[in-house]
Amino acid sequence: METNSKKLSHLLKARFPLIYVATYEEERATKFIKSIVFDKSQVKYQRNVLIWTQSVGLKDGDEVIPNTANPNKLIEYIQNYKENAVFILYDFHVFFGTKQRPPEASVVRAIRDLVPTLKTSPERKNIIFISPELIIPDTLQKDIVIYDFPLPNLEDIKARLNKLISANKRIKIDTLSEEEKDKLCKAALGLTMQEAENAFALAMVQDGTLNKDDIQVILEEKMQVIRKTGLLEYIQSDLGIDDIGGLDNLKKWLLKRNKSWSERAKKYCLPAPKGVLVTGIPGCGKSLTAKAMSTIWQLPLLRLDLGKIFSGIVGSSEENMRKAIATVEAVAPSILWVDEIEKGLDGVKSSNDSGVSSRIFGTFLTWMQEKTAPVFVIATANNIDRLPPELLRKGRFDEIFFVDLPTLNERKEIFRVHLSKRLKDEEVCEIVKPNDEEFIDKLANSTEGFIGSEIEQVVISALCDAFFENRALKPSDFEKAINNTVPLSTTQKEQIIAIREWANIRAVSASSNESIEEYKNIVEEQQDVTTSRGGRRLDL
Repeated sequence: METNSKKLSHLLKARFPLIYVATYEEERATKFIKSIVFDKSQVKYQRNVLIWTQSVGLKDGDEVIPNTANPNKLIEYIQNYKENAVFILYDFHVFFGTKQRPPEASVVRAIRDLVPTLKTSPERKNIIFISPELIIPDTLQKDIVIYDFPLPNLEDIKARLNKLISANKRIKIDTLSEEEKDKLCKAALGLTMQEAENAFALAMVQDGTLNKDDIQVILEEKMQVIRKTGLLEYIQSDLGIDDIGGLDNLKKWLLKRNKSWSERAKKYCLPAPKGVLVTGIPGCGKSLTAKAMSTIWQLPLLRLDLGKIFSGIVGSSEENMRKAIATVEAVAPSILWVDEIEKGLDGVKSSNDSGVSSRIFGTFLTWMQEKTAPVFVIATANNIDRLPPELLRKGRFDEIFFVDLPTLNERKEIFRVHLSKRLKDEEVCEIVKPNDEEFIDKLANSTEGFIGSEIEQVVISALCDAFFENRALKPSDFEKAINNTVPLSTTQKEQIIAIREWANIRAVSASSNESIEEYKNIVEEQQDVTTSRGGRRLDL
């Protein structure tokens, strides 16, 4: 935290009167401030450190200064204080108002009157506000400087873990190597020190040991952080890469970029991947891919619902977006999934919402362009033409993938996935076997134009008929389900053609080149099927 300590020491030496630290970690922030104030190498003029809370008042060490719980009396005391000092005020933001309640005018006015004294008095005095929320009245915006107090880094967390281990002699840590200890600490990155300590303590008391398996306990603590915001949803998924039928190009791209933020990747000077935009026909595996990524990369998956970002209170939508971004970065490395992103940004091109959508969109774009935290963004969209062009330019996403109707080979894979997943009982699959390649070939050939979700429903419908009649599954059940299905490629033929035309020059095909060539051959033989196949090739 050397750079941060220098920044704060410079603010103190430059006599910035009002410094605002937005953090929940009062104790750690106070220790950090004291370490700078009492260090002669960082601050030339030594200062006393006095701490104020509304419940107690101002304390100088263990001594409570009488009649200072009132904010106006406090400001008067600071005005008349005749020594160099740093005054740390906890939760003073309650006097600065909220979106529903205006600030207390007398307190804000008193602080403004105090600023010239803090700048010019013979004594060197600074006020540092420490609050969990960043609330600054408009009239004080020019007088207050915001200091970003970072969350604990890897060294801080490791030091606290070692301290906990030393204090708990009965905990077994014989099997915990230094590498595994680093993994535990890295899993805790993004938590406050108190949250990390709680997670470590919980892991220790559950079974009296501390090992690499306790990483899950740390991740569950991160889930708590996410749930508290109400803006993000933590997606727990046990889906793997084998659950995705087809989309070989997309899967290979994701596999190659796994662990791009690891220490080993730094040796190759690899930047962490920013994200991908996956667009295409609904029901063809876009959301499934996002869920499987969490398992493939072994990272937490957070789903952002842009609908929750918008709020009826003026200004709160923008704050919600900033909070969501801060939360995602706090639990990094992580994956942020923005599902159907085009629906959340519909208002960007209109003026019906007084520019709220544009401001939120601008915040999101700036973050995507400049983010340094290892957060991978996967955005999915069905109607790509509704997205603003600024979102699609290079630099926002590493790649744009187009997911088309499944090819013959992909339909075979999808049927294999669902049949192997559901045909487990010997009585049910007495006639139809989950590994019957000849039967799978027939199913794939008879479902030309079906999307992945429709293929899944074919399997489910066939099983429903067999279940209803209390018998084994038969090929005729599948035939009936296929005949009763009107595929999306028929009901939305014009929209699919338009999506393909857009993707043909703007996106990379999520399917492998071999599957596409095979699809083209079939299309040429069937005149009633659309003859264009969208998507640039991606040579992997």
